Amino acid sequence: YGFQRGGTVMSNKAIKLFKDYIVITLAVIIMDLGIYAFKFPNHFSFGGVSGLAVVLNEILGISAAQINLVINLALLVIGFAVLGKSFGLKTAYATVLLSLMEKMMPISAPLTNQPMLELAYAIALPAVAAAMLFYVDASGGGTDIIAMILKKYTKLNIGGALFLVDLGI
Repeated sequence: YGFQRGGTVMSNKAIKLFKDYIVITLAVIIMDLGIYAFKFPNHFSFGGVSGLAVVLNEILGISAAQINLVINLALLVIGFAVLGKSFGLKTAYATVLLSLMEKMMPISAPLTNQPMLELAYAIALPAVAAAMLFYVDASGGGTDIIAMILKKYTKLNIGGALFLVDLGI
């Protein structure tokens, strides 16, 4: 049920968990690039908690990243309660990593003068990252948690659930 490596036995479950957290870390880096390098500096808002954060930033004058974190933490508590400990821990890890990115990559203006290119990156990068997170039974937080709850209690697939939640936002 495990294999010998350097004098210790690692179980298949531990190896899978380690691989899952590697995937989560890579997905968060990709998602952060899309959100903090392309979405927030351009004030793009097209659904999700990060889109809501952009709108609330303009209204309240509070950092979009701070708004994003507060809403994500509230949804994370709900995710723990409804979707379980494993999902909750993986999503908590992703949420904490996501919140650190603003400090590591402070960007206040668009990177280029090509808004369509930046829009493409702002959509594609988080979408790829979300798919990676769903693959390992995690999420980046936010509306992904609501979509996972809808998926659990309805016949909707994750794509349909995300569409409905983002449409609501």
